[in-house]
Amino acid sequence: MNKTDLRTLYKEKRGKMDQDTIEDLSLALANKALKAPIWQFNTYHLFLPIARHKEVDTSFLLSALQGKDKDVVISRSDFSDGSMRHFLLTEDTAIRVNSYGIPEPQSGPEVQADTLDVVFIPLLAYDRQGNRVGYGKGFYDRFLANCPEHTIKAGLSFFPPCSAIDDVAGQDIALDMCITPEEIYDFRD
Repeated sequence: MNKTDLRTLYKEKRGKMDQDTIEDLSLALANKALKAPIWQFNTYHLFLPIARHKEVDTSFLLSALQGKDKDVVISRSDFSDGSMRHFLLTEDTAIRVNSYGIPEPQSGPEVQADTLDVVFIPLLAYDRQGNRVGYGKGFYDRFLANCPEHTIKAGLSFFPPCSAIDDVAGQDIALDMCITPEEIYDFRD
């Protein structure tokens, strides 16, 4: 399938999920993530979910990261140029939901992308090769292009992979792994 069709299909799938199901699957996903080979690092980038898009609730994963005393970094998007700025999440970090429904930090210690060890990535769909489909604005592809080669790119999804994405572009950056409530798909092998 192409990206447009996959976006439509997976938005519909998520749209049919109720809040209890999202919470249960998000908790299961966080528990599965605890078994992923990613916990030896220090600095983790985490997205805060867009509730109206029924994204994975990353609060459970955030609790796991904080419980393991990891540095957690969250981002603020600049829609004028498609960039993201990254900030260390602290107890003093003020979060505000922007006009697109994205919870974002308002200030704090800024962190450069080249210091990130693991990036948890939101997505709509992904395939068996680790290619992903987001919302189509390219924010994460531009962001990931600035991360070092060793940074682990870990997608989070409620669903297993589709067989293939037909229209992968040259600037698309593939996942190293994708974590679901039931499985960890590792694309590095």
